Amino acid sequence: MILRVQVGSGVHGISIDGGNDDRDEMGICLEPPEFVTGLARVPSGTDGGQPTVQFEQYERHTAWDRSGGIAERSGAGDLDVIVYAARKWCRLALAGNPTVLIPLFVPDVETMVRTAAGCELVDNAHRFVSKLAADRFLGYLSAQRGAMTGEPGAHTNRPELVAIHGFDTKYAAHALRLGIQGVELLTTGRMNLPMLDSHRDYLQAVRRGEVGLDDVVERIGEYEAELTGLRESSAVPAQPDRDWVDGWLHRVHVEYWTSLPGHSSEPGVGGSS
Repeated sequence: MILRVQVGSGVHGISIDGGNDDRDEMGICLEPPEFVTGLARVPSGTDGGQPTVQFEQYERHTAWDRSGGIAERSGAGDLDVIVYAARKWCRLALAGNPTVLIPLFVPDVETMVRTAAGCELVDNAHRFVSKLAADRFLGYLSAQRGAMTGEPGAHTNRPELVAIHGFDTKYAAHALRLGIQGVELLTTGRMNLPMLDSHRDYLQAVRRGEVGLDDVVERIGEYEAELTGLRESSAVPAQPDRDWVDGWLHRVHVEYWTSLPGHSSEPGVGGSS
């Protein structure tokens, strides 16, 4: 493990009701050599009964321990953890995935693990910024807005919020957060975590149902327009710095493998005990 952080509402600063949300964490790990250069595979599925697969990520959802299994929704006190292989995380981050970019900006207080390799990655967060991120933020924002308003084909699993407020206020807050953070990333190379006070106050009011749907939709439209403009701006790189990322991946894996017991650092000599 080279990096493990909180990525949920708590780290954004938009929890409500005394912080009674579930806790979401994300990690990044380096794979042993047999999983990269060899044929080693891992069990698949929640019970390991499915055929083995190439390792890409590990997930743990404490809600699934209850009687409903994977159908159970996470709630207050639950923990949802996903740990990506560094190679997969980098593929997603280079494509501008808003969720996987969050660990690059999490403050120390919400960081459980950050090794030297993790620190180097965090220090080079700007290398992942590109027009591709603008596209992904716009796509995620659109999906959250669709879920918020119950558009045909959209998924929402919070009918209780719709019954009370007329729309899914949690999806609304997520859509607005994506707009705010996407603009921050594309204009400054960073995201503010926790969010700035003015943004946090507004998003918490949205989650509590204190902001009407019309106002929310208007705000989302404004951020959508701003992200679209940034996507077309010459100030935003067309592509992320793939060469640096590729070099980092190669170097940190080699450094990890040569540190393993039984490995000789002598050129041309290696192996495991």
